[in-house]
Amino acid sequence: MTSLSSVFVYNLQSDQKYADFFEIKLKKSGMRDYKRRIIILRSKLINKWVFVPTVGLFLMATLVLMVGGKGLQSPLSGLLNWINLKLGWLYLGIYIVNFVFLIGLAFSHYGKIKIGKPNDKPMYSGFKWGAMVFATAIDASIMMLSITDPLTFIQHPAFHLHAYSNAAYVAATAYGQFNWGPMAWMMFAPTAILIGYLMYRKGQPVQKLSDGIAMLNGKSPLKHFLAGLVNFLVVVGIIGGVGSSIGMEVPITAKAFSSATGVKYGLPLELGLFAVLFVLFAMTVFKGLNGGIDRLSQAHIWLAIGFLVLILAVGPTRYLIVNQAKSLGVLVQKFIPIATNTAPSVTQQDTIFYWGWWLSYMPVMGLFIAKISRGRTIRQMLFGMLLYGFTGCALFYAVMGGYALWLQQNGVINLVHILNTQGQAATIATVIGTLPMKSIMTLLYCASCFIFLATTISGSAYILSSFTSTPLNNREPSRFNRMTWVVVFMIFAFSLVLVGGFNVIQTISVIAGFPLIGVVVIVLISIYRLVRRDSELVFSPSETDMSLDELPATVERKSAIRGKLILSPRNVA
Repeated sequence: MTSLSSVFVYNLQSDQKYADFFEIKLKKSGMRDYKRRIIILRSKLINKWVFVPTVGLFLMATLVLMVGGKGLQSPLSGLLNWINLKLGWLYLGIYIVNFVFLIGLAFSHYGKIKIGKPNDKPMYSGFKWGAMVFATAIDASIMMLSITDPLTFIQHPAFHLHAYSNAAYVAATAYGQFNWGPMAWMMFAPTAILIGYLMYRKGQPVQKLSDGIAMLNGKSPLKHFLAGLVNFLVVVGIIGGVGSSIGMEVPITAKAFSSATGVKYGLPLELGLFAVLFVLFAMTVFKGLNGGIDRLSQAHIWLAIGFLVLILAVGPTRYLIVNQAKSLGVLVQKFIPIATNTAPSVTQQDTIFYWGWWLSYMPVMGLFIAKISRGRTIRQMLFGMLLYGFTGCALFYAVMGGYALWLQQNGVINLVHILNTQGQAATIATVIGTLPMKSIMTLLYCASCFIFLATTISGSAYILSSFTSTPLNNREPSRFNRMTWVVVFMIFAFSLVLVGGFNVIQTISVIAGFPLIGVVVIVLISIYRLVRRDSELVFSPSETDMSLDELPATVERKSAIRGKLILSPRNVA
């Protein structure tokens, strides 16, 4: 027993094959709780074939960024321009294909398919589910870019409008809401549907994205390689997207905090904020999904709502409401032209940046949404994401972006000049500084940004640790694995801070999302193959809830949907 226990401890850091070997050993030993022990063992193992190469890649990238410093700003900006010119159509195309496919799926009879068994009930209430989806998907960037994006758009308006014209102010809000709108939110849905369907409807364990892609499952070396490649690209995309978020948001939060407290703005303050974030991430990651991420999500939503209500109350309320109403009209009218705009421009490049960024978050958010969506139908999931996601983002652009536009349009402060000469951080700090109770509002803003960021990073670390673990058998990944990804996020983001410049953040995001374009195509094909073969009844209530006379006619087989075989309870015999 002693030797067996020591071997058990030794192999906490070994490969899956050792876990399989010692499962047999434990079973033969007659140990009564060997099943529980082997589950614990597996939950602590790391899939080194994805974990080690990915961590190594980003440590190398971090070293390059730190050594290159600000000298990398120009080359990375040039790379972003080239991608926008040569490959912009590809980013736009995958979003159009994805959006059309999923909206068609939602309105079809397949939309009634439940993510779970027929009698499964939703795990979370509607608001709690929506809060977790929104808060985990949207980090502090929405509180920052909703202020600065419209100021960029009025200088370079779309649709051949004149800069700084009244129409440009309205279109600026509409364009921002498009970049955070329905097409963006639907990019999370493919992996959410695929993984949720397999896990809860088919009872198939899905821990990594490749587990849910049937065409990659098999024992052939080629399939094994392709599955590993998909998982590797997924992890690369997640780290690139999350690292970009932290790298953009920490300097801005530091600048706002400096303006409220008088603490000198600079690298020491940013390092201090990194340390605080690390502690907050660690606490949330150690708590896990329940009791950590879910509670943080709800706290964040209420704090964000309170912040928006305060601005709406003390700001130009009528202007904000009228501007938003006009912007929604423009968004509906110009939705297709914006979605299909391949002509290189400032606004089009901004959309490409967002499309790459949302793509990088697609795997992590898909797995996260799948894990909390058991008991909901495909239609409920899709429309819920649109409702909570787009509405929440639209409110930020309507209130915070609208307030910045009002300050600019009415000559209160020349925010455009500050943005062009001093950057985003100074612009945001200036806008928040115009509110009553400047210090309190700024500190509230910083707190909301921190909680936003902590929710997203904690959820990302949780999912990444699942992607890079051996089979967990419904247990949470090891804390060591989860904390490793938090550390990787932090050091990579810090390297981006040293380089500086928003174009650098945009370039990293676009590059991170590019390999996932092909992954989206594979996932959509997998979804189509799954739902068209679904043979369970999804159209009628349970027969135990009605008498035979009350039961409506139902489709007995999926193959009968297009045929003539419609069976009624009265003529089954």
